[in-house]
Amino acid sequence: MKEFSTTKKFTNEDVELYAKLTGDYNPVHFDLEFAKNTVFGKPIVHGPLVLTFVTTLFATDLPGPGTVYLAHDLKYLKPVYINDEITASLKIIEITEKNHIMISTICTNQLNEIVMTGVARLKKM
Repeated sequence: MKEFSTTKKFTNEDVELYAKLTGDYNPVHFDLEFAKNTVFGKPIVHGPLVLTFVTTLFATDLPGPGTVYLAHDLKYLKPVYINDEITASLKIIEITEKNHIMISTICTNQLNEIVMTGVARLKKM
């Protein structure tokens, strides 16, 4: 089956742009003093922003243009911190009778720790 992977560094600017688009200004993403008192210890990247990195790859690389995102069984396992380099690895694991494409999604950080994992269901138009 086909596979694809690529890496992106998540910057403070990415987090600020995401917040501007969504209105999510939770202090855990922006306020160092607030974040110090959480389990994370410092500001974290929005989880859905990391997911958006993956879903963009569905539309551009695997399966590619014309893909419709239908569902995703997803787990966030570790936080992503500002300036972390995240590698998204996609692998087609099944094409169903309904022509749905099942893709394994694994995101790892620069320490090779899995930060997000799941299986997505897509359809190519």
